[in-house]
Amino acid sequence: MTLLKNKILDIIQKYFSDLSVEQLKQLEQLLPLYTEWNEKINVISRKDVENFYERHVMHSLSIAKVITFQKGETILDIGTGGGFPGIPLAIFFPETNFILTDSIAKKITVVKEVAGALQLKNVTAVVERAENIRDDMDYVVTRAVAKMSDLIFWSKNKHPKKIIALKGGDLKEEFQHIRKNIRIVELKELFDEEFFETKKIVICS
Repeated sequence: MTLLKNKILDIIQKYFSDLSVEQLKQLEQLLPLYTEWNEKINVISRKDVENFYERHVMHSLSIAKVITFQKGETILDIGTGGGFPGIPLAIFFPETNFILTDSIAKKITVVKEVAGALQLKNVTAVVERAENIRDDMDYVVTRAVAKMSDLIFWSKNKHPKKIIALKGGDLKEEFQHIRKNIRIVELKELFDEEFFETKKIVICS
């Protein structure tokens, strides 16, 4: 397990070479924390635990490849589940504020426990439906939660600069009637691993 974990952390460093020792330590702690919590509250499939860093951590951090969140900005993670992409991004951007929301309380329990164990002071976890949050946000991020039309509707009263969604597959039909600027980044252009072959970042502004 340790050798495998170190190998995967080496891969993360290959793509994110400016991570500090403290950030790498926090990333290293993620796997044992989620393995422990997943036995109590199922937030990650067994197959995904085996490929945790690739499918959850690197996938979440891919957002940092296309946008740099600034000090003091506030990012809303809609439908965070067990804390993705919010927790890895909060590690990567320690001076940016992250609000992680999900309507399922037990998932937010995991988020709070993980954020607490990592001493992530920039993470707030909330049990709430996204549309009920009315504070202004600098950005909205999400991972495979809903169609872009729903994300736009839920984000309307938050006035974000951009909505950044991790998605996969053919998105033509989903974007057919969207009247906003859409930029799609293919993750296979950023990462060599096979998992990212069909994955995309969608940036809506």
